[in-house]
Amino acid sequence: METEALDAVDGEQLLAHAADIEIASRSLKAMSHPLRLKILCTLGSREVCVQGIVDNVGTSQSNISQHLAILRDKGILSSRKDANKVFYRIGDERTLRLIGMMQEVFCSTD
Repeated sequence: METEALDAVDGEQLLAHAADIEIASRSLKAMSHPLRLKILCTLGSREVCVQGIVDNVGTSQSNISQHLAILRDKGILSSRKDANKVFYRIGDERTLRLIGMMQEVFCSTD
């Protein structure tokens, strides 16, 4: 009986956070592409210019730019322009924490 009550509460909480779930779902879909995930791991908690991302990820600048645009459009990345360079960073604290956890789990050298 107790677990049924907990399940009902969890279900109610999920419904109350439907907008957050939608945002998380869209973000996870955008991040699920291997190249975009590599870009996010490259950025981590720092700001990197497009050329720095290209050098680290190892594909063409036009390909990187397309993926950066998707991540920016989904609200995952923020950008700023400085002279002729564009710098990107993870713009949402929740996403930054998620990437940190993924780096710890999947990108560690242990």
